[in-house]
Amino acid sequence: IGKWYWDFRDRRTLSYIGEEKIIVDVGCGEGITLGKLVNKFPDRQIAGIDYSPGNVEVCKEHQLPARVGNVYELDFEDGSVDCCLFMEVIEHLLDPLKALREIHRIMRKEGLLLLVFPNDLPFKIARLACLKFQEAFTPSGHVKQWTPREMRKAVESAGFTIVDLQCLPSYFWWYSLHCLVVARKGQ
Repeated sequence: IGKWYWDFRDRRTLSYIGEEKIIVDVGCGEGITLGKLVNKFPDRQIAGIDYSPGNVEVCKEHQLPARVGNVYELDFEDGSVDCCLFMEVIEHLLDPLKALREIHRIMRKEGLLLLVFPNDLPFKIARLACLKFQEAFTPSGHVKQWTPREMRKAVESAGFTIVDLQCLPSYFWWYSLHCLVVARKGQ
């Protein structure tokens, strides 16, 4: 069930990518979604950025285009990126608005932001239901538990316009594991 859900979440997220040529996965981790990006869009310029050298090393072992970087100081020129994935990162950040503004800086006008964040309580319940007690009680490392309303406000205050906002896999936030925010850069 877990693998099915993660594939569903990623398919839904990546389905929003159209003609965007330069795609950056900020907080790419060990490259699971980055690998899906590379396979789905082999003709695109794709880069993964992660703060952890260990994660980047795992990406490189799988021949994925990743490098060490900091979400608060991305090494891209202003307006140079067409699409930015920001998946399960924002809840770990001490200054999420600064990160969103930095992503806004590197994106071209009308650039696409695909942001995904988790809903911790349903995750805990699902882990308990699957008898995964250790995972259920392991600290998440999340600095903040976001709601769709709070995220909408943060994304818009960073200069983006919300195109779509979906709770996954359910329509209702309190039953959902994630929220997918699809936004475009304004002026």
